[in-house]
Amino acid sequence: MSVTVDGDKSGSVPGRVRRVLRGPRAETVPSLVGTACTVIGLIDVAAGVFPRFRASRMHAVAEVLPGTLGPLSAALSVSAGVLLLLLAHGLKRHKRRAWRAAVVLLPVGAAAQFTYRHSVIGALLSLALLALLLRHRSQFAALPDPRSRWKALANFVVMGAGSIGLGLVIVSAHPRKVVGSPSVSDRLEHVLYGLFGVEGPIGYRGGVDWTVGYSLGALGLVTAITTVYLAFRPEHPVARLTEDDETRLRELLARHGGRDSLGHFALRRDKGVVFSPSGKAAVCYRVVSGVMLASGDPIGDVEAWPGAIERFMDEAKAHSWTPAVMGCSETGGEVWTRETGLDALELGDEAVVDVADFSLTGRAMRNVRQMVKRIERNGYTTRVRRARDLSDGELEHIRRAAADWRGTDTERGFSMALGRIGDPADGDAVIATAHKEDPDSPYGDLKAIIHFVPWGTDGMSLELMRRDRSADPGMNELLIVAALQASPRLGIERVSLNFAMFRSALARGEKLGAGPVLRIWRGLLVFLSRWFQIESLYKFNAKFQPRWEPRFVVYRNARDLPRIGFAAMQAEGFVNIEPPRPFRRRRAARPARPCAHIRPSHGEHEVRAA
Repeated sequence: MSVTVDGDKSGSVPGRVRRVLRGPRAETVPSLVGTACTVIGLIDVAAGVFPRFRASRMHAVAEVLPGTLGPLSAALSVSAGVLLLLLAHGLKRHKRRAWRAAVVLLPVGAAAQFTYRHSVIGALLSLALLALLLRHRSQFAALPDPRSRWKALANFVVMGAGSIGLGLVIVSAHPRKVVGSPSVSDRLEHVLYGLFGVEGPIGYRGGVDWTVGYSLGALGLVTAITTVYLAFRPEHPVARLTEDDETRLRELLARHGGRDSLGHFALRRDKGVVFSPSGKAAVCYRVVSGVMLASGDPIGDVEAWPGAIERFMDEAKAHSWTPAVMGCSETGGEVWTRETGLDALELGDEAVVDVADFSLTGRAMRNVRQMVKRIERNGYTTRVRRARDLSDGELEHIRRAAADWRGTDTERGFSMALGRIGDPADGDAVIATAHKEDPDSPYGDLKAIIHFVPWGTDGMSLELMRRDRSADPGMNELLIVAALQASPRLGIERVSLNFAMFRSALARGEKLGAGPVLRIWRGLLVFLSRWFQIESLYKFNAKFQPRWEPRFVVYRNARDLPRIGFAAMQAEGFVNIEPPRPFRRRRAARPARPCAHIRPSHGEHEVRAA
């Protein structure tokens, strides 16, 4: 096997390929330990909460777990089970800190079993799992994820809600021992008091009140300890593009930027970057929910791509992140799959218009032609200019308008959005604007904006489209046509428009003779278009008679796809699980409509991201 890495050939299988081949065996022990912790944790919680469980046939299994008899034993069982559940995912991901916590917890659990329950089998099982962790400690070396102290607040909210829910189960698990008939509010009050170690309003017979009290107190203590730990542990900030990184990336784009229309989006400053050993190629990424998400093809010389990809995979392995690539080209997908052993799946198609072939004449362009003519008759004019040709005042005016016209509370886009307009370093970007006199508008005659980023020296790639809600429908069609017609003057020969997810399935599914499976798949995509721009983006792009360039997602295995999809939706801004920003400046109050609900006839597509 011969593989080229940064221009050097080797006649043996490269180290990264050997690591991929060893991957499944290396995953066995952490996966086994994590699953064991999950199972033991669940049975621990059940054994501590439900008295019938302790007296059932499962008692023989529960007997080997930390404590199933007595009030203190039940509390230890619940707390140990919750902690093991919290550690299970970290152990599966090879996390060093999870390993350390488990190594401390298991001896404590073994001592508790032997001391309070005199269970030799239980102590031996805990020690056996401890021995397995110590024997394979080298496999638990993953570095921490990017994090901030917001995790402490998130933990407090989630653990608090979980403790209240589990506490209600504990309070209600002894119906024959309850004194009187307490209401739901009484039970909730008892739980809240119990989490703080205070006796609540509900009484029990037969010493059950001690069991319930200890169990609730243990839940409150676990919530407090984990929250305090997360609040005071060192922060690991998310990787960001430094000035030196950006300079090096711009040099690579100057030489190789014409190969991929998404290349300029690597300059988003909320991405991290890894370079090949020679510095001739780079992969930009962002870590979201444990997924190391790259976008587009690697930047730079194709011959140096394998070196950058190897660095990317090494970084993912060091942190036990799930590697994934969104929106790479067919060539990029081939290199990624060949060099890493990952798989690729066609995600959709990118619409690319060749300027020399574009014309408003002909039947196929009739709808666009009529819409543009109608808008022009209504008094709208357009301007298409390089960003460097606009004054600072005009750029600031456009930036404020674009921010105010955004249809969502958060800026959307990641793989196909730059996230800024008018930066001095982006002077080659193209800005198309629509104008019509409006004395009532705070932005004067400015009515719509389209922003393109450079694609090499002879192309440009659509970054965002924004319009005043009071403007006539069809602003985006007007500005795209204006940009295409102005392209020869700007030296532009090709224009990349929006990305249409699952475009081929939508196109084939509506044709005569499509099979039942394809029709069902298309129907599902149309249904999902109520929330996501799937069908509307495809139809909008198709108006301009583009050629379609397939784009792919690269992933490790099929079970990672849901996680990758969720991480991609977070990165693109469709899902926001970040804590609220209490001091965030609010924009002027107005009804904000998600872009998925915008009428496609208006062409209001907020960003090009899927």
